[in-house]
Amino acid sequence: MHRVYRSSVSVLLRHGGARYRNAAASISSVSFPDVTAESKHRWYSNKYYTYGSVTHFYLRNGSLLANRYESTAAASDTPDAPAEKYEYQAEVSRLMDLIVNSLYSNKEVFLRELISNASDALDKLRFLSVTDSGLLKDAVDLDIRIHTDKDDGIITIIDTGIGMTRQELIDCLGTIAQSGTAKFLKALKDSKEAGADNNLIGQFGVGFYSAFLVSDKVAVATKSPKSDKQYVWEGEANASTYTVREETDPEKLLPRGTRITLYLKRDDKGFAHPEKIQKLVKNYSQFVSFPIYTWQEKAFTKEVEVDEDPTEAKKDGEDDKPQKKTKKVVERYWDWELTNETQPLWLRNPKEVNTDEYNEFYKKTFNEYLEPLASSHFTTEGEVEFRSVLYVPSIAPQGRDDIINFKTKNIRLYVKRVFISDDFDGELFPRYLSFIKGVVDSNDLPLNVSREILQESRIVRIMRKRLVRKAFDMILGISMSENREDYERFWENFGKHLKLGCIEDRENHKRIAPLLRFFSSQSEEEMISLDEYVENMKPDQKDIYYIAADSVASAKNTPFLERILEKDLEVLFLVDPIDEVAIQNLKSYKDKNFVDISKEDLDLGDKNEEKEKELKQEFGQTCDWIKKHLGDKVASVQISNRVSTSPCVLVSGKFGWSANMERLMKAQHTGDASSLEFMRSRRVLEINPEHPIIRNLHAACKCGPDDEAALRAIDLLYDTALISSGFTPENPAQLGGKIYEMMGMALLDKWEARYDVREPVTRSPNPETIEAEVVEPVEAGGQK
Repeated sequence: MHRVYRSSVSVLLRHGGARYRNAAASISSVSFPDVTAESKHRWYSNKYYTYGSVTHFYLRNGSLLANRYESTAAASDTPDAPAEKYEYQAEVSRLMDLIVNSLYSNKEVFLRELISNASDALDKLRFLSVTDSGLLKDAVDLDIRIHTDKDDGIITIIDTGIGMTRQELIDCLGTIAQSGTAKFLKALKDSKEAGADNNLIGQFGVGFYSAFLVSDKVAVATKSPKSDKQYVWEGEANASTYTVREETDPEKLLPRGTRITLYLKRDDKGFAHPEKIQKLVKNYSQFVSFPIYTWQEKAFTKEVEVDEDPTEAKKDGEDDKPQKKTKKVVERYWDWELTNETQPLWLRNPKEVNTDEYNEFYKKTFNEYLEPLASSHFTTEGEVEFRSVLYVPSIAPQGRDDIINFKTKNIRLYVKRVFISDDFDGELFPRYLSFIKGVVDSNDLPLNVSREILQESRIVRIMRKRLVRKAFDMILGISMSENREDYERFWENFGKHLKLGCIEDRENHKRIAPLLRFFSSQSEEEMISLDEYVENMKPDQKDIYYIAADSVASAKNTPFLERILEKDLEVLFLVDPIDEVAIQNLKSYKDKNFVDISKEDLDLGDKNEEKEKELKQEFGQTCDWIKKHLGDKVASVQISNRVSTSPCVLVSGKFGWSANMERLMKAQHTGDASSLEFMRSRRVLEINPEHPIIRNLHAACKCGPDDEAALRAIDLLYDTALISSGFTPENPAQLGGKIYEMMGMALLDKWEARYDVREPVTRSPNPETIEAEVVEPVEAGGQK
């Protein structure tokens, strides 16, 4: 009598289709015994080849039957039919070299390829059964089952698909790069019977030979509904021949489909562990459209009765009859477990998927615990067709500070629902958008996608453009959201990535620029966009002004802002190290050029040529005198139009580094000293002719140009301008000495003359001596 376990029947009713649900009455009459150690041994044995020695159900003549396979070749007395030997049409050694060195860089893909072939066989059967219902006469469910034997290193993959006849077995497995799926698709296309959407996966016939990456020997048993006989194909690695024979053992016969048995190499027997197989299925074939069952060990807890010791019962004054007690024990058994439970969400209509389903898919696929900020589900048709679901995470991953070498596994590429890779470095997304997570499923890419194929593929380049466009649409949607905090959180986590995009991706400057955020002279607490800056510009303002510094406090106190603030013009504060380079790469926004207010030739739109000409004539000799004394420290000395309260300011050359950039380049451990000297060589000292210090120096130039005090004042003026303009003094100790000297001169005799000098208090040389009184001791009680 065959026993049926509850777990098997529940799986059967859940996935067995309508024909099994109609037979529920027959199942309900079957008894369900408890699993014991004895039945456990009968349930699973390493000797079972076929379907893992589990009871299988199928309908014949309207009744539910059970069939159980528990025999091996050794246990069978039926002699095998003589095997016929055939030569490969190409050398296996050359094929293996192609597979190992070119097509597949990871051994794990063997299971992905074999499952894809099994899925194709099931799809073919389902398609052909529409016109020929007799193909499903065996009433076996359409599924894939993987049985493992970790002790002997054997993996068995069974599908209930279309199977192969003897000639098809020779044609498909005996010819290198012969694809039965490709022939099937071509035949459908030629006969104009192919539908607009097909689920066939396989594209190359070499997928089957990936089994030899991990196997010494491979046996393929197959039964086609078109043939009354079952045939077995056997081949070994590094062999030039294979054999085909008819299966004569009745206990090894399949109702329909194919059974592939892999005899693993010694170093690859770890693949035969049930947990490893389950992990590979979930990673590579999670979204295959047919159920995939793996052979797994399970356990359940039950209560069993135990007898109480009669002597202990008598001590308690109870009856002589022993009392029954129970305890919980764990029983283990083996059974089929559905592995690919998650359905491909991207294949569904976006109108039918709600936000909770998108968030749940995101958390499960990428092992996240926070909901994403935004998602985008779309299908691209036309020249290239693919489906995708993209997400913007809520936070950046921890411990990833270097965004330049930011390599993630955030994009999972699928080809016809089969996972291909998540190891990309700019092929599908540029590096600055590497924080975007999602899945991409294409029907046009080959299954054996390698890094070289991705880099050279025109399809991938088209996919990349459309994916980047959708990613920007998502980010733009967050920025336009009514909840401003969402974009503030996004900018805090991923703002640097977009700034990096300004440097690396010129083609998308128009998409990146509206997403940038900066502090400004009129918004020190809250960041503003470039659009908001342009809206606040004065009618006659032609440029977008900015200043780069190490903090907002440093930026708002710089002398470069003095005249600009008086004119009520807004200035962007670039306080992030990457900000200045990003803005310099953008160059302009909405026909407004970016202008650094710390560089020469600043035009504020209020030039008075007559007044400038008069000042140059008046202070021309003074400027030449200061330039002559400073020498090569400055390129020139000019009259300033940007300072109003400071005596002078040191500005950078138009094409040189700013003070902030010079500071950053000095901090680089790979900085070139020669290039640093070249880029900072041109500095212009701009003086304020209305400041008292400059007027005193102007007078000194007229009266005594060789006066030592005046020359020292020029040096101190230059060093002070270095600091206030953001530069680093070349000799801080020398600067400190000059400041101390000037302080001494300024403070000389200022308070000392008014200081009241008092005479010190003196003590008498012969102080009066005080005699001490001698007190005799007194005992307690008042007696001496």
